[in-house]
Amino acid sequence: MVAVAVSAAVLAGCTDKTTADAKKPGPAAAKGGQGVSPLKNPDGTKPGIAPITSKAEKEEARQLIGKVRTANRGPKTGYARDKFGYAWMDTADGVPMARNGCDTRNDILARDGRALRYRAGSTCVVESMTLDEPYTGKTVEWRKQKATAVQIDHVMPLSYDWQMGAAHWKEDKRKQIANDPLNLLPSDGPANASKSDSGPATWLPPNKQIRCSYAVRFAQVSLKYSLPVTSADKQTMLEQCAN
Repeated sequence: MVAVAVSAAVLAGCTDKTTADAKKPGPAAAKGGQGVSPLKNPDGTKPGIAPITSKAEKEEARQLIGKVRTANRGPKTGYARDKFGYAWMDTADGVPMARNGCDTRNDILARDGRALRYRAGSTCVVESMTLDEPYTGKTVEWRKQKATAVQIDHVMPLSYDWQMGAAHWKEDKRKQIANDPLNLLPSDGPANASKSDSGPATWLPPNKQIRCSYAVRFAQVSLKYSLPVTSADKQTMLEQCAN
C-alpha cells in the first residue's frame, strides 16, 4: 500500500529516453474500458481489472481463492516501507517490466491509462492520461500537477505482507512483491488512503462490480508469493464471487 503522500518527485524518478516518438504509448498501454479480467491476466501485465460476472467465471474465481492458505496476522514490529526497496524502483529483478528504463509507477500508469501524454523528450514520464479507475468506477482525467489524485495501490498491502510472512524474506523478494504489476493498480487517492493496510474483510472497493475481481487479484498475489491471508479475509473473498 502506498503512502498517502506520494510526491511528484517520485513520479518523475525514471530514466528519460529521448526519441522522436516520445508521445507514443508503451506496448502495455490500455485500449480503453475497465481492462482485462484477472482470470485472463495472471501476470498482471495487461491493463486494468475488469468485472467478473458470469457464473462460470465466478466458479473459477472461487476455486482459485480456495487454494489460498490462511493464518493469523503476525506482529507489525519492524515494518517500514523501505524494507521493500525505495519507491518506485526499476531494478526489482524477477518481475515483469523491470529494468526497462522507467520506474514502476510510470510503468503502471502507462499500462492502465489511455490517451497518454508523456513529458517532452521522454517515453517514460506520464504527464497526463485518462484512467478508468476501478475502485470507484469513475473516469479520471489525471494530470501530473495533481499527482496524488491517482495513487498506485498495492492490492496486497506491504504491511499486510510483512505480517503474513514477508518479514522473514530476503530483501530481493520483498522488492519483487512491491514492484510486481500483479500487485499494483492505479487507484483513486482517497479510496487508496481509506484502505490503508486492510485486508478484504475490512476494506473492499466502493465499486461493487469490481469486488470479485479484486478478491481474485488478492488471491493471485497471495498464491504467487506463498503468503497466507486471514480466515476472515479468505471468507470475504469467497463471498465476493458467490453466484
